[in-house]
Amino acid sequence: MQTQEQVVPIRTPESSFDDEVVTVIGPDGKVRSEADPKLPVEQVLDLYKAMVRTRIIDTQLERLQRQGRIGFHIGSLGEEACIIGSAAAMRPQDWIFPCYREFGALLWRGFPLQSYVDNMFGNAEDIVMGRQMPDHYSGKKYHFGSVSSPIGTQMSQAVGFGWAAKKKGEDTVVSVYFGEGATSSNDFHTGMNFAGVMEAPVVFLCRNNRWAISVPSEKQTASKTFADKGQAYGVPAVRVDGNDFLATYAVVRECVEKSARGEGPFLVEMLTYRIGGHSTSDDPRAYRMQDEVESWRRTDPLVRARAHLDVLDAWSDAEDETFKSETEAELKECIAKAEAKPKPALSTMFDGVYAEKPWHLKEQQEACENGPRAKEHH
Repeated sequence: MQTQEQVVPIRTPESSFDDEVVTVIGPDGKVRSEADPKLPVEQVLDLYKAMVRTRIIDTQLERLQRQGRIGFHIGSLGEEACIIGSAAAMRPQDWIFPCYREFGALLWRGFPLQSYVDNMFGNAEDIVMGRQMPDHYSGKKYHFGSVSSPIGTQMSQAVGFGWAAKKKGEDTVVSVYFGEGATSSNDFHTGMNFAGVMEAPVVFLCRNNRWAISVPSEKQTASKTFADKGQAYGVPAVRVDGNDFLATYAVVRECVEKSARGEGPFLVEMLTYRIGGHSTSDDPRAYRMQDEVESWRRTDPLVRARAHLDVLDAWSDAEDETFKSETEAELKECIAKAEAKPKPALSTMFDGVYAEKPWHLKEQQEACENGPRAKEHH
């Protein structure tokens, strides 16, 4: 493990924000900006519940991985506000192309929790048939694209999808999530350039959580901000406090509405912080100081959202505890069911490839199902 002298200097929240960053609610939960989207109390409460639910699921899945019950998890601890706030700002007909931390956005769209947990276990009812890593889901029914591991590929895909929707005259806006590290990928530049030239209805959501695995954001670009990158492509850009769920909602909603009116693409830099490791395969203590992490814990998006509900007098401590207990119970039940389900049969590897299975695959599948080793794979 590296010594403190080798680790990147501490970057506190205070040193990361300026007057250009849109913020709606302060640490005390009080509205302090005209950017307030003025959502109904019921909707504010729904957003808070979705963030809490996301964190509970995140925490439990990390435990399952440590226990050896699932193989991998990539979480969003500390990033719940920018994920849920932005997802909620999209319209039902709009599409989301995710990175790999946005399971909260998928659940917000109505994807069943049981189906998500099945994906984590890769069982026979996994939506991707156990052929992918955990946290690599898909939800066509919910207008949610597939997760893929290669960094940045979703940006070119999102722009192509958005441009096609525009060509067909559809009222569809596409949002695409990516970390600040992905701005160094080819697909970021390809996607931004194509979207700018073709005025594709795409909202680029840069989740700047300060770390691309072990690379700090300062070593990712010479630009003052990641939003600055929009200027080169003629794409309007805005920076928002990604730990403020109302500010994130307000900014993304405005971009979606403008894009839907034919004003082209937008880039949103959401300033947040990755509290946990890059994934369960990562130990962040090797490259960053714990003091930095603790300074960002004080800006916890859930704490700020809860304080705002107190200001609104919309949620009690008793209601909060009841909701958390109910969510934990629901998750526990889903986990038990997922663990009890069988793994996909080996012969299913031949399914889902062709619309009409060719003869040679049918022969191979039959041999797989009836061969001498078939039983040990079922």
